[in-house]
Amino acid sequence: METIAMIISPDTRRENRIPPGQSQTTKWPVLDAGGPPRGLTLENWRLELDGLVNEPRSWNWSEFNQLPKVQVFADFHCVTRWSRLDNTWEGVSVRQLIELAGGAKPEARFVVAHCYDHGFTTNLPLADFLSDDALVATHHDGEPLTLEHGWPARLIVPQLYAWKSAKWLGGLELRAADQAGFWERNGYHMHGDPWKEERFGW
Repeated sequence: METIAMIISPDTRRENRIPPGQSQTTKWPVLDAGGPPRGLTLENWRLELDGLVNEPRSWNWSEFNQLPKVQVFADFHCVTRWSRLDNTWEGVSVRQLIELAGGAKPEARFVVAHCYDHGFTTNLPLADFLSDDALVATHHDGEPLTLEHGWPARLIVPQLYAWKSAKWLGGLELRAADQAGFWERNGYHMHGDPWKEERFGW
């Protein structure tokens, strides 16, 4: 049987795990910019890793699922003021993906996530992206992701608000300069730290 490494997100070790302005929920509300993508299948899904990496890579679904897996125990905080604690995600560590691409170039400072839903993007600092508990997840609490929650794969970056954990992930682009994504262009914060209540850009 395959042994899967378990990573404990640092925020789950806080005495108070609910960030300012948040309320705990046991449900998992469905929120997105425009609904699930149409026509996405496991046969046509690909994950592209490009930009400021030394060896750009691309994985189809079969290739991606042959990569070593990790599990991450983490909390999940939505900018709409709910927090869902004690999630177990399973997928591939983003650190490993960067290593498979020969590492990030020295000038890389930011990441843009590109998604299959109507050209959706979101941005985040490379330092947050490379945190130990960040992964491209295919499972949640032991079950494959459902379509409304980002099937077949989504980015999970627990230390930022959940809109940065982009659903229906199709690409990761490393950049030298920051580039606002969909919600950031529409008033959300460029960073999105829930502990600092970085909800909006004003």
